[in-house]
Amino acid sequence: MLKPIDRPDGIVVIFYRQFLLKFINLNGKGRKTMGQKLRRTIFHPKHIALKANMVEFGGWDMPLNYAKGIIAEHIGTRTAAGLFDVSHMGRFIVRGPEALPFLQYALTNDASRLDPEKTGAQYTLIPNQKGGAVDDAFLYRFKNDEYLLVVNASNRRKDLRTLRATLKRFPGAELIDRTSDLAMLALQGPRSADILSGIITGKLPGPARNLVSTARLNGTEIMVASTGYTGEPVCFELFVENEHAWELWDKLVSGGAMPIGLGARDTLRLEAGLPLYGHEFGLDPENREIPILACPAAKPAVVFTGRGNFRGETALKKQALSLERIRRNEPGDASDLPRLIRAIAITGRGIARPGCRIFKDDRCVGYVTSGSMIPYPVFAGENPLPTGEHRLRPICLAYIESRIAVGTELLIDIRGKSTEGSVVSRHLRSDTAPYSQPVIFTKK
Repeated sequence: MLKPIDRPDGIVVIFYRQFLLKFINLNGKGRKTMGQKLRRTIFHPKHIALKANMVEFGGWDMPLNYAKGIIAEHIGTRTAAGLFDVSHMGRFIVRGPEALPFLQYALTNDASRLDPEKTGAQYTLIPNQKGGAVDDAFLYRFKNDEYLLVVNASNRRKDLRTLRATLKRFPGAELIDRTSDLAMLALQGPRSADILSGIITGKLPGPARNLVSTARLNGTEIMVASTGYTGEPVCFELFVENEHAWELWDKLVSGGAMPIGLGARDTLRLEAGLPLYGHEFGLDPENREIPILACPAAKPAVVFTGRGNFRGETALKKQALSLERIRRNEPGDASDLPRLIRAIAITGRGIARPGCRIFKDDRCVGYVTSGSMIPYPVFAGENPLPTGEHRLRPICLAYIESRIAVGTELLIDIRGKSTEGSVVSRHLRSDTAPYSQPVIFTKK
């Protein structure tokens, strides 16, 4: 049986120092700031006042963690409420009489399904013709006559070039970059609804995901969506004009929300099995493009029926056929999806890092895409509640051969030493509101 991992405090401190050093050198992103000319979000003075550890990320000067550290921020989000400055993300307004046809061609999901009164948000991707991801994104419809597309910070310029080139086919659509003047915050965790309802007037979206509403804070319009990047069942993302952003931040912090940096944001999304561009999308360690449908999170975001043709449709249909053969365990060609992103629980000693090779029967079957030591709260009781204690466990996401099933035991090469791991269905449950629950692997 794999026991929950307890570590002496000194080892935890050493590990997280190493974690910070790994994180800030990842793919040329997250370097410590040393006078570079970086963009700053409207909340930058708030981070400095809180003595945040600031790093470069996607061309922005962003908080990696605050004084209490990554473990406390991760646990604080899972057991109470975390507040994330995500204003570095790209934010584009799409409007005009051809806005919908433009989005239907440029994105993988069916934008016609969005309705401000029903489901007003959806996960989607910007595909290329080969069925790879230019970027993954979230599309919102707060108003009947316009859409809001949120993209990754490091891909904003590339996405703009791709989308503007597509606009030539749709002269009746308009694309406006509002990254600099529309602030964005994420409020995530079981106490989020209580905190938010205590400071705004108007109906909150939820409890289902991907709903939207427009609320007010002392007369200021706040666009609210029940979305997030943490796996929390109680989750909100908030959009407000820059001139009112500080007031919203201050009210949320005063209400009990804990500011969270990029470090815990990454451990939270990893535990939830959510993809990060450059890891689960983009190029793999062999410099080959990862197919969109290799990532399980992308499947609901690729829609073929009830819409016209869209970029990458032919390649994505081939991927979908391969995925169905793999799901049914049917023989036949699945070459359009040679590998899939899978969750792996590390059962041996060590921390799997991106790029670590994975073996089965002495044969390399793939690579780790994301991995770390993850803190998790301990729950107890008939209706489980957090006890105030936490533990640590090593987990990862990996890009491995698509015919490898859940339950398969593998070996991971960590610094030249083989460490055991097992393919699992997930690391976290989000269907246990108001708390998410860690899924702890037990080896039989």
